[in-house]
Amino acid sequence: MMMHSSQVNSRREFLRARLEEIHERIDRAREAADRSDPVQVVVVTKTFPASDVELLADLGVRDVGENRDQEAKAKKLEVRSGDLRWHMIGHLQRNKAASVARWADVVESVDRLALIEPLAHGAGRAERTSALEVLIQVNLDPSIQGGSVAERSGAPSELVPEIASAIGQYEELRLAGVMAVAPHPDTGVDPSEAFAHPGAYFRGTAGSVAAGDHGVGGDE
Repeated sequence: MMMHSSQVNSRREFLRARLEEIHERIDRAREAADRSDPVQVVVVTKTFPASDVELLADLGVRDVGENRDQEAKAKKLEVRSGDLRWHMIGHLQRNKAASVARWADVVESVDRLALIEPLAHGAGRAERTSALEVLIQVNLDPSIQGGSVAERSGAPSELVPEIASAIGQYEELRLAGVMAVAPHPDTGVDPSEAFAHPGAYFRGTAGSVAAGDHGVGGDE
């Protein structure tokens, strides 16, 4: 659907205001945590049109997140900006992995060994200038007696070294870090305590992690 220039300007200003609000919240959180290192912001654009992605790129956004293969492929073809990094977020099906590897620059949800070979195969067939970056998704939910919390995606911590080692066998892939979703509220686990652990899962493993911990608590 085409938008008039007034509608485009209104949408741009709305997105600009939202971005400023988010960056201000991040700055306050960094100050409260006494952090000086930069925080990478991935703007979740799933279900939003390519026109929004174009406006976000004009506003300086460089990383966008999608979770549906077909939607993301089509959207990327529509977007003119070549400066964006496209992230696959959310659960990844094995039968979609090779296809995702052709459009994504980063896959944030590698949580089992079965995804690694098709990701490497798809990345190898794509005309890429660099390896596909992948993050191992770690499940921070504790074991709940009685199954009161539905099982969610993410590798248990004891499998992380094995997944990291398997990724290192493929030159088409680059292990870039970890990704963890905040524990389910019903677990009663303090997210700040849970997020203190993912980075430690990699220390002492055969492969080194290039990036720091990636935490996702909810879409913005």
